[in-house]
Amino acid sequence: LPHHSFLSPSSLSPPPCLQSPPQVSPCPPRSCTDVICCALFLVFLAGYMVVGILAWLYGDPRQVVYPRNSTGPLGLRGDQASGAALPAVVGCMMPRDPGVRGGTVRPQHWGGALVVAEEWLGAWVARGTQASGQWFSLSSPPSGLLIAMLLSLLFLLLLRLVAGPLVWVLILGVLAVGAYGIYHCWCEYSSLRTAGASIKDVGFTTNLSVYSNVQETWLVALIVLAVVEGILLLLLIFLRKRILIAIALIKEASRAIAYMMSTLFYPLVTFLLLIICVAYWAMTALSNSSAPGCSSISGNETCNPMTFNASQYQPCEVVGCTFYAYNTEGLFQRNLFNLQVYNVVGLLWVANFALALGQCVLAGAFASFYWAREKPRDIPACALISSFLRTLRYHVGSLAFGALILTIVQLIRIILEYLDHKLKGAQNPFTRCLLCCLKCCFWCLEKFIKFLNRNAYIMIAIYGKNFCTSAKNAFKLLMRNIIRVVVLDKVTDLLLLFGKLLVVGGVGVLAFFFFSGRIPINDARFRSPSLNYYWLPILTVVVGAYLIAQGFFSVYSMCVDTLFLCFLEDLERNDGSVEKPYYMPTSLMRLLNKKNQKAEKK
Repeated sequence: LPHHSFLSPSSLSPPPCLQSPPQVSPCPPRSCTDVICCALFLVFLAGYMVVGILAWLYGDPRQVVYPRNSTGPLGLRGDQASGAALPAVVGCMMPRDPGVRGGTVRPQHWGGALVVAEEWLGAWVARGTQASGQWFSLSSPPSGLLIAMLLSLLFLLLLRLVAGPLVWVLILGVLAVGAYGIYHCWCEYSSLRTAGASIKDVGFTTNLSVYSNVQETWLVALIVLAVVEGILLLLLIFLRKRILIAIALIKEASRAIAYMMSTLFYPLVTFLLLIICVAYWAMTALSNSSAPGCSSISGNETCNPMTFNASQYQPCEVVGCTFYAYNTEGLFQRNLFNLQVYNVVGLLWVANFALALGQCVLAGAFASFYWAREKPRDIPACALISSFLRTLRYHVGSLAFGALILTIVQLIRIILEYLDHKLKGAQNPFTRCLLCCLKCCFWCLEKFIKFLNRNAYIMIAIYGKNFCTSAKNAFKLLMRNIIRVVVLDKVTDLLLLFGKLLVVGGVGVLAFFFFSGRIPINDARFRSPSLNYYWLPILTVVVGAYLIAQGFFSVYSMCVDTLFLCFLEDLERNDGSVEKPYYMPTSLMRLLNKKNQKAEKK
């Protein structure tokens, strides 16, 4: 194979950094990548924590829930409206010089917040205790989610045995649907042509349903479907070998998952990290938006209405701890908008980093499977944990770099959506067209960056290089094999789509028949509950089943992509000789008419 410019002679050997045992091919030392971006990310996280602390100290989320009157108190119940919840100053009426003096107002909302939190916690515990008895019964949504998990796992494991027939059945099914569409369009066209219905009789109308009754509509549909069907048949004929390669990689992905079952549950870690990110962002945004601050008048005194002692303020004729006003001139209050922007950027960057971490960790685990010389003997015992620790130790900066690029594009899209919302009433067609084009372009750019980042993380996990080098090498490698990329991507998408429909549809149908009472069950413990609106638990089960299937199949998709890049690297860097043997499975070598030479016995 030709030597490519981005490959140094020393890199032509198989990637040794993931092999085990090390004596097979010694592992070169790794080093931390993109250190500057790593430091920037850590500093940003420290600032994000400061923003959250300030929001918690100055904010009062109860203001979003409860109204506040003109004198300051919140509209709480008697047991909640404690004096500690009132921001107040000392008001004093002097005997001969009428006037009010006071001090800086500071919200004393801790007591009320603790009361509200205590009630929320108590209600949550009560609801959990009440529902715990039915948690594992067949009449609860978690049972449906468990069924979805088992179906997803079973489907992925069966792909190792039935991936080939299933892919061909799905491809032929798509062709059959197209053929039926051609037949239906021909029947409609023939009947309308006999009846004499033509577009000339209808003319132009905004009622689109009218066009379904003219022969030209079905003729156009017939021609389009026929052209698409012909293209699909030609692609099937000329790309059948690449389809077989895709099937072999899909089978190998099922084999890898069977050896590393723990990878199927890693999406729970990513999901937990995303929940923490969203919860932190929501609490910070809520606290920032409810931080009115407090006003100040002459003096520096604050007071608590519950512990205020009027005798300390003599010779005041009338003295009291009263609400004055909120401050909008403080440093924190003047920068509320900037803090909210920082909060949004923090959410996007941290969430994208969590997703990038999951992709890189899974890629490292699956790459260690591919580059193992003897499977399963040379597969690391704790491949997932080793990949996780290796990624955190060396490649936080690279993941943060890729996440930052994606975050910038997403921020631009958010700004464009905001401008589009503000300019909806504008009657300038050029502005609307320009915004629409920009939104479309940045949507495509975001999709491309996600695709590039995903493959860059795979190369980072394999070779341990920085983000830019990994992204460049991955892009060049994929462009040299663009037809294989397209075929594998579409075959995998079709297969996983069928799997999702099978899992979600099966669980949804089962939940419908159960909760609607159409499955007769005599045992009272497993009997369907009497529900007025049974669509709510059905919808809960369907959404949960989709999320579970998405989590399982995302791991499978990452496995296929990782093994595909490893396969392309293996094909370009090795030649089957004793010095540079292939690492691909025997099924792929047979498809490519390749084999490894055996060492001569002395």
